[in-house]
Amino acid sequence: MSENSDNVCAEMYVSGRVQGVYFRGFTQKVATRLGLVGYAQNLPDGRVKVIAQGKRSLISELLDNLSIGPELSNVEGIDVDWIDASDEFTEFFIKR
Repeated sequence: MSENSDNVCAEMYVSGRVQGVYFRGFTQKVATRLGLVGYAQNLPDGRVKVIAQGKRSLISELLDNLSIGPELSNVEGIDVDWIDASDEFTEFFIKR
């Protein structure tokens, strides 16, 4: 197994009704439960950016949860780019 198989990073852009509906808090709760690190951030264009780092299978589980979202959200799409993992994150937080 290569070292990347255990620690990968995904950059996700979630579109739809995802601001003002507890989406970042929901993302933080799920990611923390899964043991992922990174952040969720509202973007000026109405999307939410999520950086999640950890095991690929756990990031896939996070993606499944994000595609549903919290009760008041309406997720229309998620664009995912796999990027190089880094050591800069120690927890999953909401970025202002």
